[in-house]
Amino acid sequence: MTAIRSILTVDDDESDLFICAYTIRKFDPGITVHKAENGLAAIEVLQTIDRPDAIILDINMPVMNGFEFLERYAREFNGHAPVVAMLTSSHLSADREKALRYDFVKSYFEKPLKREDLEILDRMLSGQA
Repeated sequence: MTAIRSILTVDDDESDLFICAYTIRKFDPGITVHKAENGLAAIEVLQTIDRPDAIILDINMPVMNGFEFLERYAREFNGHAPVVAMLTSSHLSADREKALRYDFVKSYFEKPLKREDLEILDRMLSGQA
């Protein structure tokens, strides 16, 4: 049994969303997976669902990118989800540093999402990290 009950995945790439959902279900089929194709859609999803345990967020997306989402999330939902994890193909240390400035951003993973990433999130949520 994991500490993760629900996750919101935010990515504009349908195949990345599929890989995330597949990896999450393989990790624990009991986890509810919500998805959004950009930051604005994620804001809309957050307004309609119960608080997710974690948000897995891409950086580079149209409409509202990951950093724009973090700004709005900080204003409107701070503390809403215990853990936000960036999942990106960006190898730029500046992107990593910018993301980790937010106290609710706890991890920065490189695509694709892996079981080990979910194990890290689970340990954080269960207070073991």
